[in-house]
Amino acid sequence: MSPPTTTSKRRRLGSQGLQTFPIGLGCMGMSEFYGPSNEKESIATIHRAIELGIDVLDTADMYGPFKNEELVGRAAKGKRDRVIIATKFGNVRDPKDPTKRSINGRPEYVKQACEGSLTRLGVETIDLYYQHRVDPNTPIEDTVGAMADLVRQGKVRYLGLSEASVNTIRKAHKIHPITAVQTEYSLWTRDPEEGLLDALRTLGIGFVAYSPLGRGFLTGQIKRIEDLAADDFRRQNPRFQGENFKKNLELVAKVEEIAKEHKCTPAQLALAWVLAQGDDIVPIPGTRHPKRVEENVGALNVVLSENDLRRIDAAAPKGAAAGARYPEGGMKAVNL
Repeated sequence: MSPPTTTSKRRRLGSQGLQTFPIGLGCMGMSEFYGPSNEKESIATIHRAIELGIDVLDTADMYGPFKNEELVGRAAKGKRDRVIIATKFGNVRDPKDPTKRSINGRPEYVKQACEGSLTRLGVETIDLYYQHRVDPNTPIEDTVGAMADLVRQGKVRYLGLSEASVNTIRKAHKIHPITAVQTEYSLWTRDPEEGLLDALRTLGIGFVAYSPLGRGFLTGQIKRIEDLAADDFRRQNPRFQGENFKKNLELVAKVEEIAKEHKCTPAQLALAWVLAQGDDIVPIPGTRHPKRVEENVGALNVVLSENDLRRIDAAAPKGAAAGARYPEGGMKAVNL
């Protein structure tokens, strides 16, 4: 299925005026985590995305660490008026030893992190600035208060939170309007349906769905663990291990069957399903290949009827995926 031939209707994130293309681009894997990458092809991927109308480029200071922001900055040079740059702070890594990690939401760190991101991205203003993970040792009011200062200074346009609980989001929103909340959401991670999406809609906050293709599993391209590079972080993900892997392949087979009926790829069906959950949701599938960007944008051509949605829901109901979405340590840092 080819990319849309007409201008797709834009989506609104939050009530502060931010509008975006229906699908964004997750840039994380261009620098780390998913095995070897090629900078030239990664930049070509970003450029192809922009040509197709995609404007949200999602990165974070911890990807690389730091390398991904620099990459996005180089790719966006000369195209600044056509992109919405979203980046994150709060997951702290040491470039000399990236395995060491901590979470920092202290006000002084927020401002320090922002200055670093602005420099690496080569921009004067970050369009959407997220707290990547909630710091349990710093009141959210203090963190968001520092983020709000950045808005007043013109260094940031809109604020976001990632993997935050409804209670934390409500507290943050009282300090300064939150434009978007980002968390994992797909046919095999439906946790946001357990109160988060309803709360965001009540508050007038948009939702950004990362890993909408189940970290690539829902594309149907991964059939064996050996299909992943030796240093691919998914090898340590519970859903890609042992019996969980086998069970999750059964879920993918059901998605593939329905996709064939629609004459689309499994990835397009999975994205179409996320898009159908509300026009306040913007999925940001990640890829390092221009052809995959074209395939993802083609999901906008997939029209799902109410009956289709019921069938997909039956094929991939809540809790259908086997295994946690992160190893134990990662799970302790979400929904705080």
